[in-house]
Amino acid sequence: MTLSVIAGTSFVLGFSGAIMPGPLLSVTIAETVRRGPWAGPQLVAGHALLEGAVVLLLFTGVGGAAGRPGVFAAFALIGAAMLLWMGYGMLRGLPTLRLDFQAERRRGLHPLAAGVVVSLANPYFTLWWGTVGLGYLAVAHQAGLAGVATFYLFHILSDLVWYAFVSGTVSYGRRFLTDRLYRRLIGGCALFVIAFGTYFGYLGVQALLG
Repeated sequence: MTLSVIAGTSFVLGFSGAIMPGPLLSVTIAETVRRGPWAGPQLVAGHALLEGAVVLLLFTGVGGAAGRPGVFAAFALIGAAMLLWMGYGMLRGLPTLRLDFQAERRRGLHPLAAGVVVSLANPYFTLWWGTVGLGYLAVAHQAGLAGVATFYLFHILSDLVWYAFVSGTVSYGRRFLTDRLYRRLIGGCALFVIAFGTYFGYLGVQALLG
């Protein structure tokens, strides 16, 4: 992959995960109600610190092994299976999917700390990085350190774009994002996730066959 392809696919793949309902989205809405539109970017900053540590740990552990065809194939195929499962789940949930902007005004952690804690407490976070993230790092590593850095930066950028948008929407009115538009956004991302999962599978099989 070229750096531009890594950047684009990392952004869309990260965005596909970010827009799905989950703990971080709920906390973003609650903290925005309490603190205002800067809560989203602050939560992402905490989330980014944790993901930076994860990328560093995975890269130092995966770096040498990723060059071996068998190891690369295993990472790619595990990532492919996870992506295909994610994409299917996103499409299956479309009919009943809605974005709830209601939240209680309650006390909590500072958004920066909450971004770390909520991410750590989410089992999906560990599952994603142990499968998709690991597979993508193996692919990005083929472009060297620049590839890994590009993957991380654009992954974080996708989180920042979405959660800043959510905070702004909660603060200034939700007319910008209807449930219908949200479902279309999820549907488009689901198709991308399935396509990218298929590509990961192709890379894995290709590595196995030599």
